[in-house]
Amino acid sequence: MDAGAGNKKNFSFETVEKLDDREFGLFSSLIYEKVGIFLKPEKKELLNARLSKRMRKLGINGFRKYYDLVTADSSGQELVLLIDAVSTNFTSFFREKAHFDLLVEMVLPELGGKSPGELSVWSAACSSGEEPYTLAMVIDDYFRARGRASTFTIQATDISTRVLAAADKAVYPEERVKTVPAEMLKRYFQKGVGRSAGYVKIKDPLKRHVNFKRLNLIEEFRWGNCFDIIFCRNVMIYFDRETQEKLVRKFFNALSPGGYLFIGHSESISRLDHGFKQVATTAYRREV
Repeated sequence: MDAGAGNKKNFSFETVEKLDDREFGLFSSLIYEKVGIFLKPEKKELLNARLSKRMRKLGINGFRKYYDLVTADSSGQELVLLIDAVSTNFTSFFREKAHFDLLVEMVLPELGGKSPGELSVWSAACSSGEEPYTLAMVIDDYFRARGRASTFTIQATDISTRVLAAADKAVYPEERVKTVPAEMLKRYFQKGVGRSAGYVKIKDPLKRHVNFKRLNLIEEFRWGNCFDIIFCRNVMIYFDRETQEKLVRKFFNALSPGGYLFIGHSESISRLDHGFKQVATTAYRREV
């Protein structure tokens, strides 16, 4: 064994202490307080594994030490990295395609009476960008087919700085775009060559429709009822009922009258207090 090995700050997986129930309670309470995500006890091993990676990078082998570091960091940067570590960011282009079909068949024809420049869309919890870019392709294609300019805007937000950075780059492995129709793939993506072979990039004319910003959904929104369409899918499953109800009310207030809210197919707001009218599976309209 290297005589100097004991002085190195490279911790193996075994040297990081296991997360105990008390420490899990501390982290789960902190995460719930800061971002509204409710971690059930069965998520303890998942939290153990994800935080261990960050702790090894910092050279910290005790969860209580890491908790103290996060809570003592007045800049809030370590909390951001903690949330990045525990966030689940599964997504894909044209995920839950029925929603995009509904946009083309009902929502856009109804909202199409407005100038396309007035159409405002919000992709909440946008992850690595597949959802807002899919929205941009669908909306642009809809107006293009009708010979109209498409100067809509899409505000895309997420709590994770890591996935927002990836979304803003707009570069994806070719296997990630297999669900994109061939005509859209040709129109909206640039194929990589040389060192970028095997990757595609969203073309700038489409990318300019999408703005990315970090946002914590449990905080107060700074905008009024300015959106025509809000997508917030497969996010509320991580919140308790109280947090879900508050969030749905805030979405209601962020929508213009006649605006639409889309949630994930595994989610429901039927038992929550809200003012929406259901128009399709997991699709709702603000009537007033």
